[in-house]
Amino acid sequence: MNTQKPTIVLVHGAFAESASWNGVIALLQARGVTAVAAANPLRSLAGDAAYVRDVVASIDGPVVLVGHSYAGLVITEAAAQNVAVVGLVYVAAFVPETGDSAFALSASEPGSTLGAALNAYPVASGGNEFAIRAEAFHQQFAADIPQETAALMAATQRPATEAALTDALPTTTPAWKDIPSWHVFGDQDRNIPVAVHRAGAKRAGSRQTWEVAGASHAVGVSRPEVVVEAIAAAGKAYLASSQAEAAA
Repeated sequence: MNTQKPTIVLVHGAFAESASWNGVIALLQARGVTAVAAANPLRSLAGDAAYVRDVVASIDGPVVLVGHSYAGLVITEAAAQNVAVVGLVYVAAFVPETGDSAFALSASEPGSTLGAALNAYPVASGGNEFAIRAEAFHQQFAADIPQETAALMAATQRPATEAALTDALPTTTPAWKDIPSWHVFGDQDRNIPVAVHRAGAKRAGSRQTWEVAGASHAVGVSRPEVVVEAIAAAGKAYLASSQAEAAA
């Protein structure tokens, strides 16, 4: 039985990018934990999940997959029937059932103000993509971080296609049904209503849930220590299980 420490693969969601995990990675590295931030293409759910599967396949050993926002769908698809993935951490993320999309889940409970903050424009590959308007980004996405940091995040955000956000989860075996999960979200999330987060954690049978008072959708940026606590819990649970099996 493998008792190797898992590698942490972090997947950003829409309107963010890999550097949004910098604070989390710094804390993980200080603990001697290997972490990789995948550059989520944000083009289509199936394509994005296939890319993340490729990242996982490139790693020797077990993996804990961490997804923010839309990437909750991506990691749910990428980890489905993937024996390399030993834990899931949903960070202000959707927890989808088969057939769910990001748009449908965000509208399943009242409270999201994201639609009014978006710009939409056509792309050469067809359809539209969305980005959060720079002047709206701070309050909409990351109200609990400094304005200067939010301005940098707004300027470096990766837009998401309408196709990605409306694609339905294709797998018939969502990963959270077979893989243990941990959940972190803020109670001041303006992108995804907190009721959606609570329902997702309940749906997945969350091993532990952190509902962070005052935290925005960018809880991984404003409260990286809480996200690291959840990741550590996932890693420790895997190691404890592996050691118990090895001793049996």
